Parts: sequence; structure tokens; C-alpha cells
Amino acid sequence: MTDILDQPWELSPSVALRSESFGALAYHFGNRRLTFLKRRELVDVVRLLGCSPDVRTALTGAGVPPAQWSGYLRTLRGLASTDMIRHRDTAADAGGEVSP
Repeated sequence: MTDILDQPWELSPSVALRSESFGALAYHFGNRRLTFLKRRELVDVVRLLGCSPDVRTALTGAGVPPAQWSGYLRTLRGLASTDMIRHRDTAADAGGEVSP
């Protein structure tokens, strides 16, 4: 992942989030992985990814101070490595065609 801040991401369609007092449980139905999201702000970021143009906007929308972004980016990279979140194809979102 190059500069994840400026890229569009989303919750994988195979993942369900269940709110908990500590944050949320994320369950991947494909690889059967269970992940604990231990901060409510992280849950907000993950939920905002799909409707935000990039990670930076999701972090800002969730109220995460820029001084804490590096920790969140590490966590998001970990979630991406287990397919909890995935890179979003913005051309498909816009209904456009991707050139070969």
C-alpha cells in the first residue's frame, strides 16, 4: 500500500460488523477470521471508508486527530492484509469504464 491516506477503501462485502461496548467485532465470512475493533473511533473510520473519497476524509469524519493517524494507518493496513477492508475501485463506483 503506497499512500493509503489518499486512496479509496471500503469494508469488504464479506465482512459483518457487530457493535460491542468496546467497539465492534468484525467477522469475515470467507476466511472465517474474527477481529476485534477495540476503539469506537476505529469502527467509525471503517464504516466511513465506503462513503469517503479517501482514508484521510474518513479519519477526519470520525474525529481522529492528525497526531493519531499513524496508529490508525497501521491498523488499517493490518485490516487490509486480512481482507477486512479492501481497496475500492472508484471507476466502478462512478459507473465509468476502466480503460485497458
